[in-house]
Amino acid sequence: MTSIPLSLLVSIIVLNWFGQTINLMTLGGMALAVGILVDDATVEVENFHRQHAMGKPVLRAILDGAAEIAVPALVSTLCICIVFLPVTLIAGVAKSLFIPLAMAVVFAMLTSYFLSRTLVPTLVRYLLANEKPGGETGGRNPIAWMSRRVERGFERLREVYGRALQLALHHRKLFVLAFAGVVAISLSLIPLLGRDFFPAVDAGQIRLHVRAPAATRIEDTQRLFGAVEDRVRAIVPPGELDTVTDNIGVPVSGINLVLGDPSMISSADGEMLVSLTPKHGPTAEYVKALRRDVGEKFPQAKFFFLAADSSTQILNFGLSAPIDVQIVGPAANQDANFAAGRDLVQKMTSIPGAVDVHLAQVNESPELLVDVDRTAAQDVGLTMRDVGSDLLVSLSGSFQTAPNFWMDPKTAVQYSVAVQTPQVRIDSIQAVESTPLMSSTASVVNSGSFGTPVLASSTRPELLSNVANVSRITGPTNITHYNIARTVDVQANVEGADLGSVSSAVQKLVAETRAHLPRGSTIKLTGQTQAMNASFSGLGLGIGVAIVLVYLLLVVNFQSWMEPLIILMALPGTLAGIV
Repeated sequence: MTSIPLSLLVSIIVLNWFGQTINLMTLGGMALAVGILVDDATVEVENFHRQHAMGKPVLRAILDGAAEIAVPALVSTLCICIVFLPVTLIAGVAKSLFIPLAMAVVFAMLTSYFLSRTLVPTLVRYLLANEKPGGETGGRNPIAWMSRRVERGFERLREVYGRALQLALHHRKLFVLAFAGVVAISLSLIPLLGRDFFPAVDAGQIRLHVRAPAATRIEDTQRLFGAVEDRVRAIVPPGELDTVTDNIGVPVSGINLVLGDPSMISSADGEMLVSLTPKHGPTAEYVKALRRDVGEKFPQAKFFFLAADSSTQILNFGLSAPIDVQIVGPAANQDANFAAGRDLVQKMTSIPGAVDVHLAQVNESPELLVDVDRTAAQDVGLTMRDVGSDLLVSLSGSFQTAPNFWMDPKTAVQYSVAVQTPQVRIDSIQAVESTPLMSSTASVVNSGSFGTPVLASSTRPELLSNVANVSRITGPTNITHYNIARTVDVQANVEGADLGSVSSAVQKLVAETRAHLPRGSTIKLTGQTQAMNASFSGLGLGIGVAIVLVYLLLVVNFQSWMEPLIILMALPGTLAGIV
């Protein structure tokens, strides 16, 4: 009771020196260490009792008991510390998770061994000096009565164990075969366990992304959100619903656009943040019901759920889904890459457990193509820059190309001034074709007492229809890149299955699609799956390295190659028990 708190306090001090904090991982490491910290002090006290019962004086019993177990306890402590050493081989976010846990355990263990060699014997000298050899088993107090009951039960257990051990030693071959069979059967259950990177977290939050048809105006998207929100309130009980927040459209700030959610790409996109009360039903069940309901009620829109809790967002590495199949290639292959992506969406939808399968890029936004006749434009004194600049000012304002400001004389606050043709006046292709164009080389003269700029009489505006042809096309709403090359991302969530099994099925489809991609394009599986596989490989290598290091340490201690091998034969049974 003295050495355990001191060991944890020393661990906290050293963690602070290394810049760590008290968090779930360090607390978990210390909780794990508590059960192990009992060993050092318990073995020390127990061996003192054994030496004292042999008739030795208290001081001699303490010294002899401590000397006998010094090396075995050191080897045991070092073995535990060595097991945590290979976590340094892990890469990515898992390294940040497991290294603080390992540090908390190792520091506490080393401190516990030091205290069991110093503090515990000292306390035995002061507190147990007058204890009778063998302890006190008499008396009528509750502790003595309980001790006698425990001793009788322990003796019966020891007798049963002795008989079972004799039976096993007399039938060695049969026992070894039976043991190997149980281990093999247990380890065969590994494929049924599944693989996940991190346990599911029920944070009581739902993050639903709604994507209306491409180029939907924001007011129409708002009406769609209102209808979807009604469905949310119908499915989630009112007593469990805290708040519902709608965030529609592209962020205004360029910084927010770069650092925010990559799925917010246009006025047709938005996300609904649903917060549940502390006392709520399983969030996954509400997500499952909403996924089925809104998909049936609003077939014109696309819906997919994003990670609402911070831990899953970190594990997704900024992506919108845990599974992301990324097709990378030059712009010339973009049509073929999109075709491959759409084919993947159809195939991945049929995978059990794969939900919310969608393309991260939207390639069907309606656009107007202005095909300028350069010869006709040159005849009237216009350049491509003149046409582009006048169209930009008319359709989207002049603040980006020619910033203007007005300062309020009362408050001295500056306001941006932008000139733009009212949107209600641009309601057809003919209206666009009526856009007046002016040459940038047109001469300007001052007229009137106020110096108002007036065009020279020899210069007159030219209509867009006289120098260009306007037609309807479709194009991308968003363009994404990876190492400069353009990408197509097929993203998916997991429901009712483990991430590993769904990822394995997706990996097979990726291998099939790779053979049909155009030259210069590549495809790979990224996202949380990639980080999970890398972390599992690192942990698997770490387990192997830990076993080898522990074996070598035992070889040095026992001066034998076979005795440590016998000890390590417990590992298959241990792994089978874990499975």
